[in-house]
Amino acid sequence: MLEGDMLAPAAVPAPVWDESWRRNAVVRWLLEDGWRVDSAEGLLNGLGPLLLEMGVPVDRINLAVRVLHPQVFSVAFIWQPGSPVDRREGAYSLLERETYLRSPFHDLNTNPGSVIRARLAGSAARSDYPILTDLAEQGFTDYVALALPCGDGRNSAITLSTRAPDGFTPNQLAIIEDATPALARLVEIMALRHTALTLMQTYLGRQTGARVLDGLVRRGDGETIQAVLWFCDLRGSTPLAENMEAACFLETLNGYFDAMAGAVLDHGGEVLRYIGDAALAIFPFETADTAAADPRPPQAALAAARDAGQRMIALNAERAAIDKPALGYGIGLHVGRVTYGNIGAQTRLEFTVIGAAANLAARVEGLCRTLDETIVVSDTFRSRHPGPWRDLGTHMVRGVDTPVQVYAPEDAPA
Repeated sequence: MLEGDMLAPAAVPAPVWDESWRRNAVVRWLLEDGWRVDSAEGLLNGLGPLLLEMGVPVDRINLAVRVLHPQVFSVAFIWQPGSPVDRREGAYSLLERETYLRSPFHDLNTNPGSVIRARLAGSAARSDYPILTDLAEQGFTDYVALALPCGDGRNSAITLSTRAPDGFTPNQLAIIEDATPALARLVEIMALRHTALTLMQTYLGRQTGARVLDGLVRRGDGETIQAVLWFCDLRGSTPLAENMEAACFLETLNGYFDAMAGAVLDHGGEVLRYIGDAALAIFPFETADTAAADPRPPQAALAAARDAGQRMIALNAERAAIDKPALGYGIGLHVGRVTYGNIGAQTRLEFTVIGAAANLAARVEGLCRTLDETIVVSDTFRSRHPGPWRDLGTHMVRGVDTPVQVYAPEDAPA
């Protein structure tokens, strides 16, 4: 070809849409309707009856979904005709147990492109996995397990079992295998939704994470709310950090936060932020207009503080048994109006509360050290809760021009 010559554009063949998927009603349902289902339970409640309608004699489906979660590595959903879907969570400790290591799920995760077929009755019956023996004892005759590969490497899997005397036919297995790619994509989407919600709740809190997922993502998004403000702090953390290995200090902090933040969460509060060895939490009122007449958030907050105190007593007893020093703490409670929303740089935001009330809660907690108390509340909080209280007098605190009246519960732990 001479310089300057131009090649004529090659003819591009018209795209051809493969209509074969329409012949498989399961694939068609997954692509046309299944993607609208927002839960694994809903997916199985649609898939199971559809397979039966197509003549696939499925009597049990186990959908194991790999998730990204601090305590759980997978969630299994077990469907059987006429019964509610049974949901079971698999903790990370399960990965080291024989139950998992000798299961089809382990082998499918190791070889994500594989299929495991096992007859459960007759001379060809297999028993190399304990689950196969369990299913055979329950009257199942055939079993198939298929991997559902996901793009992030956390592969899910599905197993189908039948009690039909002759098991699954080749045509029935073909229907299942043909549907696997479409099913894998839907399961992956559900796993991603689960991961997004889990991470939001884990790192932002249940209520705050829900607000962010609902669309409050822009800097400045938020609202003014009335809430009980909780602030707690660990005593003597600096010498602890200086005299401990990093791993031991982190373990100590986590034990402390299990007591403090665990009590907040168990009593309906929201932990917004960990600040070193301190934590900020809220117990919001339903609306600012009804805050004056609603006793529930103050009652929940004080109950959480008392619960945290009992947990710290138990934690310190455990520490004493292994010759570790007791941990001291302080909890400050206040009621006030705060701005609840997104603050920060445009590309690094935090959803939290800001305002004078949040600052005063921290100052009230600071009086715990001065007054040698474990729980100190402001006069505003005391006016919302009947007590009984011990009057601790008025005190000047940093950032507040007038003295602050504070109290302690009569039954506060020493």
